[in-house]
Amino acid sequence: MQKRMLGRTGLEIAPLVFGGNVFGWTADEKTSFGLLDAWVDAGLDAIDTADIYSAWAPGNKGGESETIIGKWLAARPANRDKITLITKVGSEFSKEKKGLSERWIMQAVEDSLRRLQTDHIDLYLSHWFDPATPYEETLGAYQKLKEQGKVRAIGASNLNAEQLAESLEVARSKGLPRYDVLQPEYNLYDRAAFDGALSELAIREDIGVITYYSLASGFLSGKYRSKADLSKSVRGTRVAKYLDARGARILEALEQAAQSLDASMAEVALAWVMARPGVTAPIASATTQRQLESLVRSVSLELGPAQQALLDAASR
Repeated sequence: MQKRMLGRTGLEIAPLVFGGNVFGWTADEKTSFGLLDAWVDAGLDAIDTADIYSAWAPGNKGGESETIIGKWLAARPANRDKITLITKVGSEFSKEKKGLSERWIMQAVEDSLRRLQTDHIDLYLSHWFDPATPYEETLGAYQKLKEQGKVRAIGASNLNAEQLAESLEVARSKGLPRYDVLQPEYNLYDRAAFDGALSELAIREDIGVITYYSLASGFLSGKYRSKADLSKSVRGTRVAKYLDARGARILEALEQAAQSLDASMAEVALAWVMARPGVTAPIASATTQRQLESLVRSVSLELGPAQQALLDAASR
């Protein structure tokens, strides 16, 4: 498996990351264990989760995904050194348990370490921009965690170019660790937020980029073609916004490219993200072994110039 350097973190990962948002939601513990086993067996090595996953599922309160990963690691301790473990802090559990203050980060990291049953997190991400907390305080907390060996590298999700640039300047001027990884929403449909200034900044500063919603909540798999299809999955409600003329154009181009490559539409959509300038790896989830096998195939799929041009034109 060809690995890629994750910015300046010193971490090296395969060009596809498993999205752990499904653990404890659409994948129960037994299914999750099987998926994680197959992921490692295929030579893939990065797993993304967050402290809040999967609080949105009925009966959940957050921490379910980390707990399942932790049980898997405890049952298979040799796998800890094989994987790059990514989790996040900052989402709201309650009025007192949210944001990026030093107080909450120091408590939240201990909670995550306990659930994950590990002594360190390879990549710890600020989940959301926190207007109530200065970058200096947040980065200072991460500096302490790095010095304690509890966190190897840090990054941020959902920052725009202006926010990321400001955080980098604070890190430089105060002698604090900087965000070395960015996690933006990015796929063939959702391009506007990352393409342009944010992508250029990430490339210029050698920041690793791991994209989320890389399949647009499953829309780019071709599973959803009309409003009648939205009931096919619990994620269907998230897909309705893509059912427009542009979405149809993208699916048509994906289908054409997939046929020419003898691949699935989802595999082509992921291969497109992997080939984008500045992108280290997309995140994608699976809830069945068949879906996971398709994810693995996407890693070795190469798009030719004609397919790249077709997809770029349809999604521009």
